[in-house]
Amino acid sequence: MLKTPLTDALGCRVPVIQTAMGWIATSQLVAATSNAGAFGFLAAAVMSPKEMAEEIAKLRDMTPHDFGVNFHSFQPGAGEIVDIIIANKDRVRAVSFGRGPDAKMIGRFKDAGILCIPTVGAVKHAQKMAELGCDMVTVQGGEGGGHTGSVPTTVLLPQVLDAVQIPVVAAGGFADGRGLAAALAYGAVGVAMGTRFMMTSDSPVPTGPKTAYVKAGTADIVVSTKVDGIPQRMILNPLLRRIEASGKTAMWLRAVEAGLEMKRQTGMGWADVLRTARSMTAHGEMPLAQAMMAAAAPMMIQRAVVSGDANNGLMATGMVAGRLADLPDCQQLIDSIMAEAEARLTALAALKA
Repeated sequence: MLKTPLTDALGCRVPVIQTAMGWIATSQLVAATSNAGAFGFLAAAVMSPKEMAEEIAKLRDMTPHDFGVNFHSFQPGAGEIVDIIIANKDRVRAVSFGRGPDAKMIGRFKDAGILCIPTVGAVKHAQKMAELGCDMVTVQGGEGGGHTGSVPTTVLLPQVLDAVQIPVVAAGGFADGRGLAAALAYGAVGVAMGTRFMMTSDSPVPTGPKTAYVKAGTADIVVSTKVDGIPQRMILNPLLRRIEASGKTAMWLRAVEAGLEMKRQTGMGWADVLRTARSMTAHGEMPLAQAMMAAAAPMMIQRAVVSGDANNGLMATGMVAGRLADLPDCQQLIDSIMAEAEARLTALAALKA
């Protein structure tokens, strides 16, 4: 097995991280990932403190290996979530986040012996996280899934490696051993993958959406700004086609539909829905209708990856899904990654001779 600063720090057997994908990186997938030798992050950013505590309790029984937790410092109950994570410091080895913790919160994790590994998509954000005391940083290039930047991994990764002194994990476009070998050659300590782990038989995503992911080619994957005003990479399915083709009137109709969906799933009243949406209009000066869609976007994603509706839900994805055509289990995936990475590294070493 390849030994890098990532495996040393996280205690995993291979330098591969499974990223936290909302409603996908549940205890089921994290346990399968960890048992296969990689390091899995639980997607607590879409969980209440109670739900997260229950998932951590499950993980303690499902795997003997340590795991990570992903959360947002601005999500409801964030303070309680931090307390629960720290209470489980004997098994939670790391936390990940995007926009989030300040130096004080990071200090709490470090005092508890929990590593901080934020995900960033820009050099300045990597530098900021290093200044705040984070232990590593995961750099996601524009090929990544969900909200994404425009700079490709092959450009962003070396920029960040030159800009910070802490270990760097590469993300965005990775799915196999060739990618791992390439990332190590750049100077990264390992790779982080979301879409590839989502496209496994151990992933909790229902059969319908999984089939759609397998069938999608690179031409079926686009970046949209119409969902919440921020670029997101998704599969171009019937719902996203309607969103992309819609004008202002259709946007308002979808906004009302999104509000109804939020009311149904959360129990909110209309006043709460509007308050949630208005709180988002300040971000990028988003119009109210767009903000209502943004506030409800998680429900649209949940409709696909939880309820299994591949036509009327949103399916976030990395560009790499366009070249993936199988659904191995996590152990098969890790075994194939490591065999291929070793073969590529051996072939590169032979060139020197």
